[in-house]
Amino acid sequence: MTVLYTSAGIRRRLAALEPYLYSAPALLLITVTTLVPIVIGISYAFRNVMLLDPTSGGFVGLDNFRDLMRDGSFWGALKNTVTWTVSCVAFQFIFGLILALLLNRPFPGRSIIQPIVFLPWAIPTFLIGMNWSWLFNPAIGPLPHWAYALGLMSAPDNILSDPQHALLGPIIASIWWGTPFFAITLLAALQAIPSEIYEAAEIDGAGSLERFRSITLPFLAPTMVVTVMLRTIWIANSSELIVVMTKGGPADSSQIVASYVFTQAYQGLNFGYASAVATALVVLLLIYALLLVSIRQTMLSSR
Repeated sequence: MTVLYTSAGIRRRLAALEPYLYSAPALLLITVTTLVPIVIGISYAFRNVMLLDPTSGGFVGLDNFRDLMRDGSFWGALKNTVTWTVSCVAFQFIFGLILALLLNRPFPGRSIIQPIVFLPWAIPTFLIGMNWSWLFNPAIGPLPHWAYALGLMSAPDNILSDPQHALLGPIIASIWWGTPFFAITLLAALQAIPSEIYEAAEIDGAGSLERFRSITLPFLAPTMVVTVMLRTIWIANSSELIVVMTKGGPADSSQIVASYVFTQAYQGLNFGYASAVATALVVLLLIYALLLVSIRQTMLSSR
């Protein structure tokens, strides 16, 4: 009797542990590939880690962060990061919402146009940066000549070599590349809205603008918050277009915090200071993410 009771108890414990055993490989993989590098990277922020200095690696406390507070290049990169992130996310969201609303309506050729619209999202970022660099080059690209013909430029110059407008080039490339992300996610959310709600509102005499304001936006709001949050974090952390198109120049005019981390780590070889810059960026993005999550929870509770 005792043996049977013990066996039943073991089976119950194993059944309780079963979900954790199934998720253990994934948790182990995430720990090894994500959490461990994050912990090591943050630890570098408190150490003097110079790649070519075998005597480096000692604990320096908050010295890297004190240098960060006095670093004018960092503050300039942080300002550019705000401009870069807000501009890219805002225009990607607006154009993505417009595309989603258009693609949500049936029209001839939609099955052909839809994959074409989503095509930029499938192209590697490096190739996008190279292609747009060529387009902005007046020797081989048409964009400077078109802008000059339209009166937008006084001469067909390369804006990537102009300190006042260099950041505009990667912003345009990012908008073209990232708009399909919002179009895909918002289109999926639009197609999940029951058509009966629109039909009932139309019977009640609600116009197109009223239906959009009273039905579409409330249903899309949670998806909007999540996509904007994710895209903001991705863009703020994304330095590929900056590195490929301008390398942060000229004179750091297009440098953002993510590309500044790359510059300090792989050009300056100062991994300790680069980790301090990256840690500061992570903290700022974490605060932003927590703020947006609280806004989303407020939206969901008010519905």
